[in-house]
Parts: sequence; structure tokens; C-alpha cells
Amino acid sequence: QVQLVESGGGSVQAGGSLRLSCAVSGYRGSWSCMAWFRQAPGKEREGVAAIDRAGSTSYADSVKGRFTISKDNAKNTLDLQMNSVKPEDTAMYYCALRLSWVPTPTCRSYNAMGYWGKGTLVTISS
Repeated sequence: QVQLVESGGGSVQAGGSLRLSCAVSGYRGSWSCMAWFRQAPGKEREGVAAIDRAGSTSYADSVKGRFTISKDNAKNTLDLQMNSVKPEDTAMYYCALRLSWVPTPTCRSYNAMGYWGKGTLVTISS
């Protein structure tokens, strides 16, 4: 049974940095891509960054140049380095996994992902 567990959320001031991590367990087979999503109160879930097995990445315009997604295949983990954070980055952050292949940008679409973690809360104060 695939399990995704996020960690690293918390509160930080605008302009600061935060690093999120997602541990994957229960599965070590082939997969297509992993991604980080976020959902702020009253808003739809948004795909902020995705990465495929080869390391190709895709970012939402709102985080490009500030966030970096990375993976460690040996440790089965997915990270999101968040720099120069803004109050509008405040949200619950979720990691997600898709097994069958799609183009990497598609992995930032909510309906494309098959497995989800329960989320970690990020709060950015001004």
C-alpha cells in the first residue's frame, strides 16, 4: 500500500526559507512523476512543482525561480525547497505520486495524480 507522508511545514516570515519533505513507503516500483500541490482556504488545489524519474521539472509561474523540487530515488523521498517565501504561499502543501507515464507538466494537474499525502501546513507572515 503506497503511503506518502509530508513533513517540514511551519511558520516563517516573508522572505525566509522552508524545506518540505515527502517520504514514500509501501512501493518501490516504477513511477512516472511526483509533485507538490498546495491549497489555501477557499481556493482550489494548485500544482506548484512536478518532477519525473529522469529529473525533468515543471513549475507554476507563481513559484518559478523561488521553489525547487528534488527527489532522492535511493531514499524514496521528494523535497521542496521554498525560498523568498511570500504571504500568498500560505497553504496546506501535499505531495502526490503518479505511476503511469504522462508528460511532466501534466503532473501538476490534480486529476492526474493517483496517490496523495495528508499534507503539511505552511504559514508565511508578513
